[in-house]
This record gives sequence, C-alpha cells and structure tokens, in this order.
Amino acid sequence: MDDELNSKLKPLRERIDAIDTQLIALLNQRAAVALEVGEVKKHYNAPVFRPERELQVIARLQELSAGPLGNDHISAIWREIMAASRSLEKTLTAAYLGPVGTYTEQAMYAYFGQSIEGLPCPSIDEVFRSVEAGAAEFGVVPVENSAEGAVSRTLDLFLETQLVIGGEIALPIQHNLMTQSGNLTGVTRVCAHPQALAQCQQWLTANVPQLERQTVSSNAEAARLAATDPTVAAIAGERAATHYGLLIANALIQDDPHNRTRFVMIGKQPSGPSGHDQTSMIVSVKNEPGAVYKLLEPLARYGVSMTRFESRPARVGTWEYYFYIDFEGHRDDPGVVAALDELGKKAAYLKILGSYPRTR
Repeated sequence: MDDELNSKLKPLRERIDAIDTQLIALLNQRAAVALEVGEVKKHYNAPVFRPERELQVIARLQELSAGPLGNDHISAIWREIMAASRSLEKTLTAAYLGPVGTYTEQAMYAYFGQSIEGLPCPSIDEVFRSVEAGAAEFGVVPVENSAEGAVSRTLDLFLETQLVIGGEIALPIQHNLMTQSGNLTGVTRVCAHPQALAQCQQWLTANVPQLERQTVSSNAEAARLAATDPTVAAIAGERAATHYGLLIANALIQDDPHNRTRFVMIGKQPSGPSGHDQTSMIVSVKNEPGAVYKLLEPLARYGVSMTRFESRPARVGTWEYYFYIDFEGHRDDPGVVAALDELGKKAAYLKILGSYPRTR
C-alpha cells in the first residue's frame, strides 16, 4: 500500500518542487524590484507602507485568479509577501493594546503581516502616545464590536490627537475557555476582560454557573493569570493559549457566532485613494431644531452613503454631543469634497479622522 501511494505521490511532489523552484526565484526578483522602489521612495521621502497601494495589488490579483485559491487565500499570501518586502526596506513598528496574546495583537499581524515589530502597550491611551512620540510608526486600536458597540475610550482620544486613521480590519472574535490542564478540575473562577465576559455570559451561565467571574484588564492578562494559577480559567483567543502554554477546555464559547471587532490603524501619514475607501469624521452641531438633519443632508444630496453614526457626550455644556460618522468614499473624491464643503459650513465643529481603504 505504501509503495503504491508513494509511486502516485512522487511525480506530483516533483512537480510541486519544480514549481517551488520557480516561485522562489520569482519572489526574489520581486523583492529586488521592491528594494529599488524603496530607494526611489527614500529620495522623495515617501512612506514605506502605502495601504492603498497594497489593497490595489491584492484586489488586482484576486480578479486575475481563476482558482482554486480563494480571495482570502490570495489576500493572506500577498500580505505576507509585501510585508517581507517592506521589512527589507525598513523594520516598521506598530503599537497595540497589549500584553502579548490580545486580539489587538492578532489584528495587527493580520493587517501588517508577520514582519511588523509589535510594541505592546498597557492601555489605548499609551498606544496613541507611543505613535505621537515616534516610538512606533503605527498604532492598532479597537473601535467597535458587533455585540458590545463602540469602544468609548478610542472615540474620546480621537478628539485629542493629531494622528489619522490609515486603515481598518474586522476580526472575528473567537473566545475559548482555557486552563493549565485543559479541563475544569479544581477551577474556581474565570477571568477575562469585561467585554469578553459579557460576550460569553449565556454560555457561562448555562455551562459553568459555579465559577466566579472576575474582570481583568485584558484577555491576555487573564491567560497570564491562568498560566500561574491552576484554579483560574481564562477566556481568550488561541494566540494567548499558545503564548502562555494553556490548553483549551472549551472552544468557541462566544454567545454570538458572528461576533467581530473592528480595529483601525493610526499614524501620521494619510492614505491616498484606493478606489474602495471610507472616511471617518467627528462633527457637532448647534443646539437648534433640525440641526442634525440639516448637517447630514449634503451627504445624501451628493450620493455619499453613511456606514456608521455614533454619538458621544461632548462633556461641555448640557446635553451636547459629538457625532462620529463613517461614510463611503475618500475625502479627495469629487462628491465627497463637495459634501464636506457644505457640511463644514453648517457644523459647529468638524474634524476629519482619515480616509482609508475599507476592509473587504
């Protein structure tokens, strides 16, 4: 049986080896050209990372592909190829909400590729500060969850910073219950970030009602505690289990199987138009009847479609709010330019947070 199997596999493996030989030669050719691009960028002081260009490269290849590779496969492969090419030019650093093993770290690698240098930060505030101070070129912060809504601290910090949003990624949030042993023998409490506990409360109530629930600063911190205490179970992602040497007792315990968190990439360099963009802004209006309708009317008139509308207390005056709005298009698109020109005349306050490629 083994001889027959090997005889059938041998020619196929030889074909794969031959193709791999061609691929490595072509990838090195591509990397050499990327280095030439880097030299041109240095001469003009252009940024190493251009998210709109990378999205265009991936989208073009997805259109060219006849399969069997799917769009997600192509995106994952070429993101790593481009990340490796970037690292030949310069090692870039991204600050993220730590510690190691958080979903924010996972989002960072999913967006930038494995060649990025991660800088874990203890808070969202510190992510912003690290990028503003130049300790990292980029930052990765959560902005909203499909089950729990907006991340308030991120929205508040956008009011204060000069950083801009340069990209986004939506990450499926898959919570797992993990312990040292891989079972719940001797476990008395479960630790997690408050949002993770909220997103798993139905499962916890139905399956482990006897466990005390304890909130901690992050799911990765919960995993670290579980790694040092056999009485603790943690709710976290697979990356945390691997990093802290834990075993998964129960997988995918989130109440909503479609639970996702949207993360944005912040930095000092704005993104150019990619053809598949989104713009984020903050506005406030005068306290008068119909003010919000009048403010948003130019968007509808110029065919600009809103994708998100969120309000936050302004913390000045009584019952005054800032509105966080996402809409389709780049701020340089003609229709968006016209709509923003009119909107700016009606708003009491207007701040463009960035135009950037939309997640696909």
